[in-house]
Amino acid sequence: MANLPHLHQLLPHEQPMALVDELVDVGDKHIHCRVIPDERNLFFDTESRTIPGYVGVELMAQSVAGWSGYHAWGRGKSSPVGFLLGCRCYKTECSAFKEHQVLDIYAEQVLENNGMAVFSCRIEHQGTVLANSQLNLFIPSQEKLEQTLKKDFL
Repeated sequence: MANLPHLHQLLPHEQPMALVDELVDVGDKHIHCRVIPDERNLFFDTESRTIPGYVGVELMAQSVAGWSGYHAWGRGKSSPVGFLLGCRCYKTECSAFKEHQVLDIYAEQVLENNGMAVFSCRIEHQGTVLANSQLNLFIPSQEKLEQTLKKDFL
C-alpha cells in the first residue's frame, strides 16, 4: 500500500518491543502484517534460531495495535494505548517460529463496542495456518485513559 507510514510509527511500542516488521494491507475491519524472525527480535533464541510459539499472541496483538494506529493516523491523531485483556483458544501448530520464516499475521475485527473489541487472528507461513486465536482488547479514548490514570495514581 502506498503512502502509509512505517508500521512502527503506528505502534505505541518502542524498540526492542516492536516485534512486527511490516504493514502489508489494512482496511476498515482488517489488517495484514508480516514479520520475519531473526536476531533483532527480543525473544529470539540464538541456540535454536527460533522465537517461541507463544510469542504469536504478541505478534497478533501488535498487528491489532497497528490497525488501531492506522485508523488514528487517518484521523490525524496519535496511536492510542490499548490493553490486551486476553485471548481465547490460542492454538499453534508449532512450538516455535523458525529464523527467516516469513510469517503473515492477519487480524479481523469481529466486534467493537465502546472501546471493547474482539479480533479473530491467525499467523500463516506460505498459506499454512501456524497459529490462531481470538483476542479481547480494550482501547480507551484518551480522556478515559487519563481519567483512569488519575484515579489509580492519586
